[in-house]
Amino acid sequence: MGQLFMITAIGSLAMTLLLVPFSKKIRNKELSTKVVSISTVIVFIVSFISLFVTVYISKIDLSWTIFLYLLPVVALCGAIIAVGIEQKVKSFFVLVGIIGIGFLVSAPFLNAEDKYNSAEMEEQTEIAPFDETKTPASVPPQFVKNKMKKAFGQVPNTSYYELGNLQIQKVNGAYVYIAPVEFSGFFKWFNGKTTPGYFTMSATDSSDNPKFIKQEMSYIPSAFLNKNLERHMRLQYPTLIFNGDPQLEIDEDGKPYYIRSYGEFISARNGFDVKGVVLVDAASGNTEKLALADVPEFIDGAVSPETVSLQNSYYGNYVHGFWNSLVGKKDVKVPSDEGTEANVSPIFMEDGEMYYFTDFTSPKEGVDSMLGYALTNARTGQATYYTGNLEESYMDSQGALDIIEKKFVEKEWEGEMPILYNFYGEASWLSAVLDANGFLQNYFIVSAANPEISAYGTTPNEALKLYKTALSRGGSTVDGTSNAEEAKATVEVVRVYKERVGDFTIVSFLTKTGENFIVSSEVSPFAIYLQEGDKVAITYAKTGEDFQPVKALQIEGL
Repeated sequence: MGQLFMITAIGSLAMTLLLVPFSKKIRNKELSTKVVSISTVIVFIVSFISLFVTVYISKIDLSWTIFLYLLPVVALCGAIIAVGIEQKVKSFFVLVGIIGIGFLVSAPFLNAEDKYNSAEMEEQTEIAPFDETKTPASVPPQFVKNKMKKAFGQVPNTSYYELGNLQIQKVNGAYVYIAPVEFSGFFKWFNGKTTPGYFTMSATDSSDNPKFIKQEMSYIPSAFLNKNLERHMRLQYPTLIFNGDPQLEIDEDGKPYYIRSYGEFISARNGFDVKGVVLVDAASGNTEKLALADVPEFIDGAVSPETVSLQNSYYGNYVHGFWNSLVGKKDVKVPSDEGTEANVSPIFMEDGEMYYFTDFTSPKEGVDSMLGYALTNARTGQATYYTGNLEESYMDSQGALDIIEKKFVEKEWEGEMPILYNFYGEASWLSAVLDANGFLQNYFIVSAANPEISAYGTTPNEALKLYKTALSRGGSTVDGTSNAEEAKATVEVVRVYKERVGDFTIVSFLTKTGENFIVSSEVSPFAIYLQEGDKVAITYAKTGEDFQPVKALQIEGL
């Protein structure tokens, strides 16, 4: 807090010099040295207290640019009561302040190119195909929050608390949601002092139940006075520029920490470029400022989602400057607002790193065509923009949600958290489907380029199996094999395995030649009668996979 006192004292001294008439004259009156001295002390004390209280309550930064707003007002008050040369000097500072405010106000019109350069992304065509043996972290946060609220009885003195914001994280190799227990008001904080812990739940298994972890926390967003997390950070680092809300992160031992992204303004007090995080021990309040390169491994979301949302806006809107973003809009790409956190969706890729996903659409209203999508590394802030296959037109996330809504219009189910994946070489939207009460009903996958190809199942893996057969039936490629030829054969079945997935049965069978095939009853309804020893005539996609998808099947003698 020493830095805060020092900056407040310097600011108060500057205000005192501008307000107090040190020439000892006010208009035609002479002031005694004693009056000037007393006035100086009083103005300094009042200025110091006012500035400190303002920072304490508002938690605003004390970067030098903030004083540009005060300069013309304070200097004008001093110039009015001063005379002679002192009046001219203070009038000069009024002019400097007005120019300074003009600098602050004009910044958004002048720094568009700098914003775009700060957010510039590497460009690629398509993300790598998703490994179907893995399970995407696709449990929607609204569903998780509902389950955690129902499990709130695990919390001691439940009436004191409420559930905080969800955060997805990787802990000991598992993808989980975590949510802190927060105070529900000032008097609850005054009586409780600390919160008892946080909830955790799997981000890949919707059947998992929330677990309450006991870990007392004192420095949290819902605390008050000096224990309020944001105020605690501000008192430690009065000049830092923060962006985004504090987020809870837990280490591999389950110890809770809060982090918040800090950085620099692009110019004046406008724009933001992330540089690192402030890390706070939620129990002790120990605080550390870390550059992005020095962030501990257990922290997945060093760059706040609000910061990534800003970067996406810069990249999409300012490709040809500020005015083009308003008029003409050449090459402008509008980031989607369908994300789960500040218009972006945190997801984990196969490298184990967390990324923020955003799709970009046309600024023209009524168009649901996607222009591309971005993945931003949540630890480094490095982003990649994917154009998609330029020979095909991909629908955006809103288009995918519209399809889900129409598919389940009678049940009034809706999609949430649409994420674009590369499934079997096909750009595909995966979305959770929730009922009106926010409970998970199924997972829906639809091709971004061919919306008529879709499938849904009770789990992401079940939906993937059905989607695989739907792709084959629809003539699309599987596993990225663009030249997969269609083949016919008559084979003898030696083993059969049947599995009910959603509304259909998936039939896998091994033939006498040693080849394996897979077919859905949606494609061939009579496949459910397949038995060992049957001879079948099949038409299949020769993809070279362990289980090759069958497009048509005829059992001899049936």
